[in-house]
Amino acid sequence: MKYDFTSILDRNGKDAIAVEHIPIPGAQVKEGFDRIPMWVADMNFPTVPTIVEAMMERVRHSAYGYFDPSKEYYRSIIRWQETRNGVTGLKPEHIGYENGVLGGVVSALNVMCSKGDNVLLHSPTYIGFTRCIENNGYNIVHSPLVKDENGIWRMDFADMEEKIVKNHIHAAVFCSPHNPCGRVWERWEIEKAMELYKKHDVFVVSDEIWSDLILEGHKHIPTQSVSEDARNRTVAMYAPSKTFNLAGLVGSYHIIYNSWLRERVLKESSLSHYNEMNVLSMHALIGAYKPEGYEWVDELRQVLTGNVEFACKYIQDHFEGVEVSKPEGTYMLFLDCTKWCEEHGKTIDELQRAGVEVGVIWQDGRPFHGPCHIRMNLALPFSRVQEAFERLEKYVFCY
Repeated sequence: MKYDFTSILDRNGKDAIAVEHIPIPGAQVKEGFDRIPMWVADMNFPTVPTIVEAMMERVRHSAYGYFDPSKEYYRSIIRWQETRNGVTGLKPEHIGYENGVLGGVVSALNVMCSKGDNVLLHSPTYIGFTRCIENNGYNIVHSPLVKDENGIWRMDFADMEEKIVKNHIHAAVFCSPHNPCGRVWERWEIEKAMELYKKHDVFVVSDEIWSDLILEGHKHIPTQSVSEDARNRTVAMYAPSKTFNLAGLVGSYHIIYNSWLRERVLKESSLSHYNEMNVLSMHALIGAYKPEGYEWVDELRQVLTGNVEFACKYIQDHFEGVEVSKPEGTYMLFLDCTKWCEEHGKTIDELQRAGVEVGVIWQDGRPFHGPCHIRMNLALPFSRVQEAFERLEKYVFCY
């Protein structure tokens, strides 16, 4: 490979919560084990060099005053969306800056809803959605995803419609690809969901921050692309931050074609006067969306696909009682440990602590609405993934 996905990146002392925090209360790593960060959704790879080069070139100009987004910023996004996702007709006026996807979700809901309104989400549910939606005065109504005969997570369209009608819902947050389940929705699935939302006049916020991290054999379909109605009733959220590990720089963007909706979302986003772009995050995006960034992401997808294949087979072969639906996108696993815990008389808390004790820093799945689940990040060099699963087999799932 042209880029480095094998070196072990030392993030200690570099302000990284992935290595400095343990998300399992009371758990400590035993002496003799180093930490393998497998929880918060950032990556343990050095990012594409063009990002650093673009930022350093701007840093060398020693004035950092007020600025407007450059034409190249918008051109970079338009090229990326056209090349990666087949998007046509995207113009600069359709693109708006957001400090983060979750802030954009709230701004959009503030246009679509009144405080106290019900909002439809699928469960399991990303913890960030739960926090930002409830903290801003909205009620979440969950429509559970269900596994089909092949163990693939699917939307339950009948349940969705029943919940929409019963709860007078006129806004939904759609996660594509889905976090934490890793589903990359097929076109017919998105079409059917959007037909349902059209039927009941439901506006949609589509979080597509994971859209670049699609595993081999799958393809991202932008929600806005499935019909003219979907194009006009959807606020889509994107960012280079998940793709290139830039969350610490802050910077996302929305795509809104409907001018009525766009003007109101822009107004909502502006009200705090804090939703402003950072000059370095702008240049980081431009650096990310250079030709080298396209190559880097293609190689990254190969690495993540290999890590996922290895992890899912290892679980199947060695961790009897642990179930996982192989993700089609993202780099997260959502482990269902219900049967294992029942068979071994262990609680999910005991299991999580046991992993942390041997340096596998993974994440409680219950805040994501997985009652006996663990969320696990595979965006590490393969040697680290392999080491983590060998430790789990030897010390944790060893009964």
